[in-house]
Amino acid sequence: WGAMTQVKREVFGQMPQEEGGGVVEKFVLKSDSVKVEILSLGCIIAALETKDRDEKFADIVLGFDTLGGYTRKHPFFGAVVGRVANRIAKGTFTVDGKEYQLFLNNGPNSLHGGARGFDKVLWSPQVLPNGICFFRLSPDGEEGYPGDLKVWVTYTLSGRELAINYRAQTSKTTPVNLTNHAYFNLAGQGSRDIYDHEISIEAESYLPVDDTKIPTGEVAAVQGTGFDLRQPVELGKHLQKFRLDGFDHNFCLQQAQARRLVARARHLPTGRAMEVHTTQPGIQFYTGNNLDGSLKGKGAIAYAKHSAFCLETQNWPDAVNKPHFPNILLRPGEEYNHTTWLVFNTA
Repeated sequence: WGAMTQVKREVFGQMPQEEGGGVVEKFVLKSDSVKVEILSLGCIIAALETKDRDEKFADIVLGFDTLGGYTRKHPFFGAVVGRVANRIAKGTFTVDGKEYQLFLNNGPNSLHGGARGFDKVLWSPQVLPNGICFFRLSPDGEEGYPGDLKVWVTYTLSGRELAINYRAQTSKTTPVNLTNHAYFNLAGQGSRDIYDHEISIEAESYLPVDDTKIPTGEVAAVQGTGFDLRQPVELGKHLQKFRLDGFDHNFCLQQAQARRLVARARHLPTGRAMEVHTTQPGIQFYTGNNLDGSLKGKGAIAYAKHSAFCLETQNWPDAVNKPHFPNILLRPGEEYNHTTWLVFNTA
């Protein structure tokens, strides 16, 4: 079983005054095979080091060396996004006969919680024996959403497994959909692309989208399409074969609240592999299509298109406006409770 997980805390920086000031802390969780650094700003996974087959550690998530990178605009590197992850069409929805309008921050749609979502705020940390629990109260009306929402995000590390648990309770009926938006490159962050990665996703259907990336409402079979990832595919060859510019799609998982293996990524040159297990009904597979080299990350490396992938476990996009999608509404007296487990292996 190896040694217990160690948890260290240190000051990472100070928020700018216009963001309300406040100290950002960094929490370092360390087992014998994984080291993860998490910020109290946006519950951001700022670094995640795992071993290759020669026992060499490398940081496999995109991000920044200093707080400044995270307080400027960036594509949600490593952050917990909410109150509703992914897109809500036209930023509007109706609950109990009342219409709500959100800020539009993604063309005609609302994305990842709005202008100042969960990724851009300070959370209150509590150190646990093998991890860290972050809490925040999202007040009624924040970013246009109804109800006081209490949210707990807990990261625990045991051996090769990082668990992320999300819990929420509300005072008024509200949509809730929480995920972590880490960008992975198993060759090590800063590597040029992810074309030599093997990916598989346990999904028999996916959601086709319109040109603003909102699901059309159709639940389409993956069979016979470029979205059939049930057997591992080498990403570069696969994108070429099906003439795809990349993925930014929700894959529909079994509707079970139990833990199950839903996706796997492998980088054969280094032997690094990652499994994703979750209780969620969907997973957004995103191949960093919007990275364009304009952002300089750790070690001043420019992050280019397709230089990382995201596997965001979640409810289906725009579920609040699609009655036949899995329920996204949390009502008073209920608890939202989902867990995702990342298991790091060598293959």
